Amino acid sequence: MGSCDEKQYGVTKPISRAGPTVADMQRNKELEKFLVESGLYESDEEAAKRVEVLHRLGQVLKSWVKMLTRRKGYTDQMVEDANAVIFTFGSYRLGVHGPGADLDTLCIGPSYVNREEDFFFALHDILANMEEITELQPIPDAHVPVMKFKFDGISIDLLYASISCLVVRDDLDISDVTILQNIDEPTVRSLNGCRVADQILKLVPNAENFRTTLRCLKFWAKRRGVYSNVTGFLGGVNLALLVARVCQLYPNAGPSMLVSRFFRVYTQWRWPNPVMLCPIEENELGFSIWDPRKNPRDRTHHMPIITPAYPCMNSSYNVSTSTLRVMMEQFQYGNKICGEIELNKAQWTALFEPYAFFESYKNYLQVDLVAADVDDLRAWKGWVESRLRQLTLMIERDTSGKLQCHPYPYEYMDISRQCAHSAFFMGLQRKPGEVVQEGQQFDIRGTVDEFRHSVNMYMFWKPGMDIYVSHVRRRQIPSYVFPEGYKRSRQSRPSGQQDNPHKSSQEDEISGTEQCERNFKRKYFDKAGVKQEVVVKKQFSVPLDSLARSILSQGSSGLSFDMHNSGQDVMERTKSPESDTECAPNSSVVTSLTSDGGCEDVGSTQMAVSVEDNKGVDGMISGRFDDTACGIHSVPIVKNEDARGNEALQNELQQQMEVLAFNSPNRMPGMVLNSKGSVDSCCAKTDHKACFLVEWRLSPCAMKKEEKASS
Repeated sequence: MGSCDEKQYGVTKPISRAGPTVADMQRNKELEKFLVESGLYESDEEAAKRVEVLHRLGQVLKSWVKMLTRRKGYTDQMVEDANAVIFTFGSYRLGVHGPGADLDTLCIGPSYVNREEDFFFALHDILANMEEITELQPIPDAHVPVMKFKFDGISIDLLYASISCLVVRDDLDISDVTILQNIDEPTVRSLNGCRVADQILKLVPNAENFRTTLRCLKFWAKRRGVYSNVTGFLGGVNLALLVARVCQLYPNAGPSMLVSRFFRVYTQWRWPNPVMLCPIEENELGFSIWDPRKNPRDRTHHMPIITPAYPCMNSSYNVSTSTLRVMMEQFQYGNKICGEIELNKAQWTALFEPYAFFESYKNYLQVDLVAADVDDLRAWKGWVESRLRQLTLMIERDTSGKLQCHPYPYEYMDISRQCAHSAFFMGLQRKPGEVVQEGQQFDIRGTVDEFRHSVNMYMFWKPGMDIYVSHVRRRQIPSYVFPEGYKRSRQSRPSGQQDNPHKSSQEDEISGTEQCERNFKRKYFDKAGVKQEVVVKKQFSVPLDSLARSILSQGSSGLSFDMHNSGQDVMERTKSPESDTECAPNSSVVTSLTSDGGCEDVGSTQMAVSVEDNKGVDGMISGRFDDTACGIHSVPIVKNEDARGNEALQNELQQQMEVLAFNSPNRMPGMVLNSKGSVDSCCAKTDHKACFLVEWRLSPCAMKKEEKASS
């Protein structure tokens, strides 16, 4: 492996230039073997099929542009020269895609072919009439407008960018900043997917080590439930940037060491200080860049991860306090396991143990989505999923952060229902350490109503599209989230545990994480790592009375409220087949658990969350929210100032401010984000520079220790 002594990658000097030891190289082999056995690499046949599909898609796009050129009245020579080029981005361009992964593509066309009419209408019609194209779904109003479909079974996300030239050459240099001239911001965002991927590969010391490390950490993030940009966790680009920064800090390290240092660095990172691969530069083109000094909205970002290509943006603006808290817990979990791996006390398999979400909380919100058929459900689900992040923010806002939420980014389906169905879940807990008066409740009626109104703004709503939100306790989690319909039962508990007076009710106990983990693999991974899409192939009508019975039977002791946006009665007066409980039509039914486990109606207009320790029967969402996470998968969050993780790291890492200078034509005084998230002003620079970044660095003494330990 070559030395990187003379070249500096990134905005600061590296923490350590030490190369891999003999032990590191052995762990590299074990890690790579594990990744292969986990099915994270696609076969040669699938790789060849992707290349073929890309070629065929490129031909379709070229024909489409020539057709439009002729239709718009251009000369025969212009029709002959008319062209469109196709680029890839995301995991495929970075070289870390796996079997069944989406193929992110960008079509670049001439200035006279626009996105609104030509791409989303003319091209859409062409694709809709092709036999090879299935599941075609245009999303023109997305932050980055996209057309989703499958081409001969390969999932494709297709973007479009119209650049300011009449003829697009096949050898177009997309990294040239002049390509951004005279285009709008959605086009800039479309182009930057490719430009960012190229920059990342240029800014890492060793591309192959970067790829192996990123492939590993993507797999880890999926297994631990923190891989979803739309939900507010980490997406592929976010992880790529975080991994690339660690590669810069340890330029000669191998993948096993980089994985370990990833968790070391980010358990100690003082968010919201930004992660950057290169200085932020302004340009005369005038596009907005991430700059908390000028843009008030940028100051509210919790976990800034800045893209390296102009215009530099925060790729993780979706992260909230809720999801950042969950991710920090998982970083600490990874740091702990990697420490044990380095001491030969654990194997790599331990790092990828699936997170037992349904064993970690006592209270959950269940969001059920239904539609008339699978096509409608796909569109409806995409819209609602993009809004679920807002529900988390609303709940924590309206409870002053005392009721914490953990949105889970995976969906489940109840295939026994006679309708197209999908469900999402959110863990609920009271904020640890909060002093709550006895009997205090969190009233979320207005919160849920606000969320309902935002969801019902969907402009493509169709009859049959509905959403139902209900509270379920851990023992009431529906059986379809468990393997083979597995569900905890009272009889499954050993008698010794039943008689333990310190335990909560039997259904609240953890009856083993193994079953939940097996289901996680079965639901979302094939060969332990490849995400599979579960789709109900048949189309069904939506019998709402049947749906109501199903929902009520799943959570008879919880909170169920109808989210239908019309004033008509959508739930007939029915009896739950399991609880025999009658429910009035069009009402928010609130129930509480009685001493015998039955269901008692306590009012049709209340909607609240109780934090009583089961001292009454009128808790609307009852449960001890301070009795939160359970089991071996729960790791307490570690504060930046008082990390209780790896003691060796605490002795080495020292807090040091690093100044990142970038051009500021306005000569504004610089600002530094401190560890509490506020902005500290600092003195103006005489050379019109501004200090901006706080980085973790090792002192020279500590760096020697790090190099000595590595050797």
